Amino acid sequence: PPVPTPPRQGFCSLRYGLALIMHFSNFTMITQRVSLSIAIIAMVNSTQQHGPANASTEGPLPDPLSNRSRALRDFNTRAAVYQWSPETQGIIFSSISYGIILTLIPSGYLAGVMGAKQILGAGLLTSSLLTLFTPLAADFGVILVIVIRTVQGMAQGMAWTGQFTIWAKWAPPLERSKLTSIAGSGAAFGSFIILCVGGLISQALGWPFIFYIFGSIGCVCCVLWFTVIYDDPMHHPCISTREKNHIVSSLAQQPSSPRRSVPIKAMVRCLPLWAIFMGFFSHFWLCTIIITYLPTYISTVLHVNIRDSGVLSSLPFVAASSCTILGGQVADFLLSRNLLSLLAVRKVFSFLGLFLPSLCAVALPFVTSSYITTIILLILIPGTSNFCDSGFIINTLDIAPRYASFLMGISRGFGLTAGIISSTTTGFLISQVGHVLEHLQVAGIVLGIENVPCALEDGFKHMLFMQTSPSDSGRSSGFSGKEN
Repeated sequence: PPVPTPPRQGFCSLRYGLALIMHFSNFTMITQRVSLSIAIIAMVNSTQQHGPANASTEGPLPDPLSNRSRALRDFNTRAAVYQWSPETQGIIFSSISYGIILTLIPSGYLAGVMGAKQILGAGLLTSSLLTLFTPLAADFGVILVIVIRTVQGMAQGMAWTGQFTIWAKWAPPLERSKLTSIAGSGAAFGSFIILCVGGLISQALGWPFIFYIFGSIGCVCCVLWFTVIYDDPMHHPCISTREKNHIVSSLAQQPSSPRRSVPIKAMVRCLPLWAIFMGFFSHFWLCTIIITYLPTYISTVLHVNIRDSGVLSSLPFVAASSCTILGGQVADFLLSRNLLSLLAVRKVFSFLGLFLPSLCAVALPFVTSSYITTIILLILIPGTSNFCDSGFIINTLDIAPRYASFLMGISRGFGLTAGIISSTTTGFLISQVGHVLEHLQVAGIVLGIENVPCALEDGFKHMLFMQTSPSDSGRSSGFSGKEN
């Protein structure tokens, strides 16, 4: 039957309010995840921290109030300068990723069984409290920091994957791209904010306040989450009758009865699911390398100072956030006007999101003589890659809405595995080059050469195997996301 026409309330509706709260939640989690990457520069660099104190003794004596303020700032800034080797720092950084991997699949399953509101809320609250505790934990030793980061990763793994369980019950088919893109863009926007203000907070207040501020923001977000978010529109006390009827009628073909056991064997034989998994693998492969090497590439190849490097490093995430929302709007516009079928929209955005950033990555090391061209390419890589958010990333909602969170956990597991392999492989290959400029140019070539075949292969797989309905995906495998 035809999908009902959406009501005209649009962005004033409750479901868009939920999308904004999820945007805020994703913003919070990514800032908490990246906070240590910003703070660790001050935590381990004793020369940088003692510089201002020494310099102040050579100038005229400040007034007592200024002296007291400076003393407090210097205490906060110098409070923790740790002798952590680069190897130790690497373990600390990677520990949160291992924690996320541990809970991706179990939390996706539990979100469908117990309710996404409780699972996601608990993960967000745990991550926020551990962020507040991180400065104190650092004083107790590096082992406790690693443990906290691992548990924090487990908590964020719970919060990332369960979101699709909510959208399976809240997002009408013609609005899925819009709603999920608004929610998902919070991660890119959070990366932009933490890169812009993290260093300023560290300089003005001291590095512990990076954790205090963003941990506190997370606690505020938890209050909003448990107050406003409900697992389905039928039980929300504030939803209008018109909006409730629209959502329920548009999702009438999707399952609403209690879950049975997950059909693992049928999923393994389902080619559309493997196309999604390979899409995640390729997408995370490129994104991980860009996030890892972008600040160093800008400061070394482009010879930009540290202050301006932070601003330039944040610009690609503005593009990523904007393209995520723009892609969702365009995708749903094409669907609502019947310009393209749902299957065609998912395939087009998947291919563009995999292939375009790979082409930019291949071109990157060959245009280093042009400052403007290099910056444009660096902005386009994460920007165009986020077209995937309207492609295979939400395709599980199309082919198996009932198991969306469980499948999202597996998909992100493939993505995180790709991130670990890509960063390790790239680091090994570029370590064979001695000069730092050549080192980074090889990194640019490697990330392009390694990802283009993946993008081409995954693009063709999506053209061949991607489906948009449970019946299509289950036809050859016995797997279906609908009730029988």
